[in-house]
Amino acid sequence: MAIQISGMVERRGAGLWLTHLAMIAGVLLIFFPIWLAFVASTVTQPEIVRPPMPLWPGDQFVENYTAALLSGVNVPVAVMLGNSLIMAVGIAVGKIIISLLSAFAIVYFRFPARNLFFWLIFLTLMLPVEVRIVPTYEVIAGFGMLNSYSGLIFPLIASATATFLFRQFFLTVPDELVEAARVDGARPMRFFWDIILPMSRTNIAALFVILFIYGWNQYLWPLLITTDPSMNTIVMGIKQMFPSGDDVANWPVIMATSILAMIPPVVVVISMQKLFIRGLVDSEK
Repeated sequence: MAIQISGMVERRGAGLWLTHLAMIAGVLLIFFPIWLAFVASTVTQPEIVRPPMPLWPGDQFVENYTAALLSGVNVPVAVMLGNSLIMAVGIAVGKIIISLLSAFAIVYFRFPARNLFFWLIFLTLMLPVEVRIVPTYEVIAGFGMLNSYSGLIFPLIASATATFLFRQFFLTVPDELVEAARVDGARPMRFFWDIILPMSRTNIAALFVILFIYGWNQYLWPLLITTDPSMNTIVMGIKQMFPSGDDVANWPVIMATSILAMIPPVVVVISMQKLFIRGLVDSEK
């Protein structure tokens, strides 16, 4: 028996090492292009275009990143980073607020055609942005919200996915908790603020990370409604930096801009990592 247990432990140990080696290899494979982009952002233009490309950072870090932050095609990259940050935070917060309130109303309020309204919301998942983009543009233009943060944010803050996820979570809240709150005289919004909202903390964190990255990566909608260069987002700015015709690309500055564009999403994911993971896998609800 002892020999069998020892053999099982050894086999499991070998499998564990192989699993870790496979994970490390996968991380290195994914990280290598990012490392090359960082190296390219710290060297000179001739070092990039003349093979072989260097694999270690150069001595132009400060110069290239300063040029990236203070310059751009039509507007400094720092301004575009700020626009993207405002847009991403606005979309994430707006989607979470609207989804929380709509899911709360669908689960805890009794009104005619309640389930019909929920499924109508859910059916919007089948309509891609491209299908709705022309009428949405007409509405935003009619309200005079072109070239504005409100025009960037408001059309994208409704989320059927977040509403569905919050609804499914609210359905798992015990009925006894609702009855206890009612006996204590808690009004619906007091029940929402004091009980439902704290219980949804991990779900909110997980959705915030996903929705922030969704808003940060938006390209088509900002491209459509912004004609003022000062309202460009960082994704638009990177695209505009690529040369057209016989122009020569300033690759160190482009790579530095790309690295700067990755920093805010990475910071959000790392800072909310624990809550994000708990929100995805936590079963004690």
